[in-house]
Amino acid sequence: MDFVFEQLRLGGDRNLGYLLGDRHAGVCVLIDPAFDPAMAVDRAEAQLLKVSHIVNTHGHADHINGNAKAQELTGAPVAGFAESKEIKLDVPLKDGAFLAVGRFALRVLHTPGHCDDHLVIALDDPPVAITGDLLFVGKVGGTGSVAATRTEWQSLQRVLRELPDETTIWPGHDYGCRPCSTIGLEKRTNPFLLCKNIDEFICFKGAWSGYKAQLGLK
Repeated sequence: MDFVFEQLRLGGDRNLGYLLGDRHAGVCVLIDPAFDPAMAVDRAEAQLLKVSHIVNTHGHADHINGNAKAQELTGAPVAGFAESKEIKLDVPLKDGAFLAVGRFALRVLHTPGHCDDHLVIALDDPPVAITGDLLFVGKVGGTGSVAATRTEWQSLQRVLRELPDETTIWPGHDYGCRPCSTIGLEKRTNPFLLCKNIDEFICFKGAWSGYKAQLGLK
């Protein structure tokens, strides 16, 4: 099969990065290769793939701190949301843009809330989504204000609306009971996505710390 996909455990706070590539074309991208970019590059080399881009889901330090080293090792440009103020960009990506990886086309969804420059990186065939710190397994990303929480709700609803249930989701941290999930499973089991409306979502986020303690969650 031409499609190459690896989830990379990079250290930090259970950070997860990704290698996504086309074996036939001999190219790949590294997504959020933070903390251990050398390992991410080693995996690309082991797969005999040239890194065409380093892609960031968002500009928080724990996701971009490997960019400089990854560039030094590969010479690949850094891609991220076009209006990011945190990422030193070579390739600005706008909402709805596509980034080619061989015959595969990564679709960019601007999904603010956790932070202003957040992206979900989606692939239609096979159905895969790198959800960064927007959507985790059983959880969602933190927000610093009610306004940001409202924005996050809208971004989550967009993702649920635009991506089919069979889409596998691959988050930026291994915070859940397993390292990946699907849109359909999260719709049925993620307590944040089970909220009926934005007001319920805001209330639930406010009570999350107590809920975690009650259930013994990390």
